[in-house]
Amino acid sequence: MNPDPKLKATGKHDLLELLDDRIGERATIVCGQLPVENWHAFIDNPTIADAILDRLTSAAHRIELSGPSLRRKAI
Repeated sequence: MNPDPKLKATGKHDLLELLDDRIGERATIVCGQLPVENWHAFIDNPTIADAILDRLTSAAHRIELSGPSLRRKAI
């Protein structure tokens, strides 16, 4: 596992293009385990990170879950 993961350049541009195409036209659901406050470091380009987060958060409903993982249920 990469100790310092970053989104690759093609991924940054693809995500931004996808969001540009969908904004105001379609709903977009984003799920992940990376907290939003760490997205700028993951995207690793302040301008693109701001653009992506602006498009995602402008009309967003955020649901943050907490608690123990349900993957480790006792059998």
